[in-house]
Amino acid sequence: MAETKQIKIKLVRSLIGCSEAQRKVAQALGLKKTDQVVEHHNTPTIMGMVNKISHLVKVVD
Repeated sequence: MAETKQIKIKLVRSLIGCSEAQRKVAQALGLKKTDQVVEHHNTPTIMGMVNKISHLVKVVD
């Protein structure tokens, strides 16, 4: 199986005022605090989660 590339995801906006579903997606990614960075494999599942909260996060290289 091919090795998947790691991506870094940074929470750039606060979760205050967001819907409960968006908070749960951020929590599932491991994001709790603003400016926190987490690493995940670049899979379709993770990218779908990032797309759900694209206005709150940024993919860092």
